Amino acid sequence: MAFTAARSLSMLRIALGCLFLIFAEYKVVGTQFTLHGGFQYWIDLFLEGGAYPFMVPVLKNFVLPHAAPIAFLVAYGELGIGIALVSGMLVRVASVCGVIYMLTLLFSSNYPGANAPFWQYFGASLNHLVLAMCLLTLALTRQDEPIGLSSAFTASRRIRRPSRK
Repeated sequence: MAFTAARSLSMLRIALGCLFLIFAEYKVVGTQFTLHGGFQYWIDLFLEGGAYPFMVPVLKNFVLPHAAPIAFLVAYGELGIGIALVSGMLVRVASVCGVIYMLTLLFSSNYPGANAPFWQYFGASLNHLVLAMCLLTLALTRQDEPIGLSSAFTASRRIRRPSRK
């Protein structure tokens, strides 16, 4: 069975949405990440050696002092992105938010060091960069043949009723 580009993009969108739902699940259902230091643990780990130098003051002076609200923003942001991508609703908005989120994670955690060769910047950031590029593709692409809840709503509007004569 051959897939059209639109169908393949829909499958990519749904797969990315499932990943975001998996990321969000433990953060939303449990309280370890949001209320009991899980978020702060990751920020501290980023500060120990993963953050780009320009992100260090942002993480220290803004993110850590507001850790609980930002942890909830992360958890429910991932949930919202996941729901939007799986359902096919607000895909462009969710994709743009996802790109911003992935780039924030990339610059917070994937710094290869000041003396690293140029290519290592890309190699160190693959875990976030690949997702950011997939989300950017979805943000820039018109969804012609969406698979998801949005297609069910638009299909019901397209049903033609026989005209009465």
